Amino acid sequence: MTTDASRIAGLAPTALQQLIKDGRGPRVLDVRTPGEFRTVHIPGSYNVPLDTLREHRAELLTHLDEDVVLVCRSGARAAQAEQALAEAGLPNLRVLDGGMTAWEAAGAPVDRGEARWDMERQVRLVAGSVVLATGLVGVLVPGAHLIGTAIGAGLTYAALSNSCMMGVLLSKLPYNRGPRTDIRTVIASLRDRS
Repeated sequence: MTTDASRIAGLAPTALQQLIKDGRGPRVLDVRTPGEFRTVHIPGSYNVPLDTLREHRAELLTHLDEDVVLVCRSGARAAQAEQALAEAGLPNLRVLDGGMTAWEAAGAPVDRGEARWDMERQVRLVAGSVVLATGLVGVLVPGAHLIGTAIGAGLTYAALSNSCMMGVLLSKLPYNRGPRTDIRTVIASLRDRS
């Protein structure tokens, strides 16, 4: 049996840069939210948020017959996207090692838009605020601190399972959604590149 970790083929930012420079660049699918994508992305990449990719993977499959590199902030969502596309039968998938964080650290080219807080920073703000508030309220209201304990348990589970329900919930906010990714537009763009 193949484990998720052994199935995912990674690609270093410098290797992807070289492939793009040589004109052999794979299709790059960025699975972050539209808000994150608008803030900064790899030039020429396609924004297909993870939930959209999962929902429309069969449609995408017919237009992704070559090498595909999946990108997110750090690699976790891209790994989930890799699993979804691999289960649908798409070969030649790779995840950008370290995601956009590593891409930018390598000095690779990016297209920038309006600055926004990334999802991880938003999760830290919300979780920290809830824990702080319930800790303070807990002085006056017995048991209120248990809300902070529940948040801590949720963050522990998120780390162990490499998923984050708070991040999923925050991604639904208008701040993170921006204009909804239209799958027909993405597919038309993929088809035009063929």
